[in-house]
Amino acid sequence: MQQVQQAEKTDQVRSYERSLARSAQSRTRADRPRVFTMEGRAWDLLDGVFAPVHSPSTRLGLEFLGLTADTAPAGTARGSFLEVGCGTGLIAVCAALHGHERVVAADINTAAVRNAELNIARHGVADRVRAVHSDLFSALPAGERFDTVFWSSNYVLAPAGYRYRHDHERAYVDPGYGTHRRFLAEVLDRTAPGGRALLHFSSRGDMGLLRHLAEETGTKLVELAATVIVEGDDPVSHYLLRITR
Repeated sequence: MQQVQQAEKTDQVRSYERSLARSAQSRTRADRPRVFTMEGRAWDLLDGVFAPVHSPSTRLGLEFLGLTADTAPAGTARGSFLEVGCGTGLIAVCAALHGHERVVAADINTAAVRNAELNIARHGVADRVRAVHSDLFSALPAGERFDTVFWSSNYVLAPAGYRYRHDHERAYVDPGYGTHRRFLAEVLDRTAPGGRALLHFSSRGDMGLLRHLAEETGTKLVELAATVIVEGDDPVSHYLLRITR
């Protein structure tokens, strides 16, 4: 009985319908802010863009990367940085504020690209951060590589045939893990020698399938950090994974 209950709980946590409902709620709730505060700074938030205040993933990403105000000194040179799925651009901007001298904030959602541009301007880092409309690496110049590539992924698995009803859903679910497979197959070609290809994943996703895709693409997943966050009534494990050959 206990095993059955645990399996049902796991299915609920991984449910793509629940994640789509979370997406709709975040996008339409009456208290959705136009400007929010994180890391002691104000950030613009446009309609249709993933809201960091409605999920712990952005804050966890900052912690995993050492980009919080109390974990890394500003002005420390750290090389180039690419954020895939940048949303508001918060992590990309913080990377620049912490010393990364060349930063790209990429997103497939055009509203997110505009949002990132607003926050790049708000925090005065346009000299070293650019926002691009890109499906993973598709819009980047051939051969452009980065010392750090980071993606806080849409780790919930949706059926392969699912079609997005709104771009906001792209931040929550990945049909058939098609985007995850492409990321694993392509990311090391976008990582500079000696650089790091990093993936923020969680137990809302299917780790077994992700590892299978890594094997298929000739890559390996190495866990660098893990933490458990209670989201609603669900304890959810979050992982920082490094992708290697």
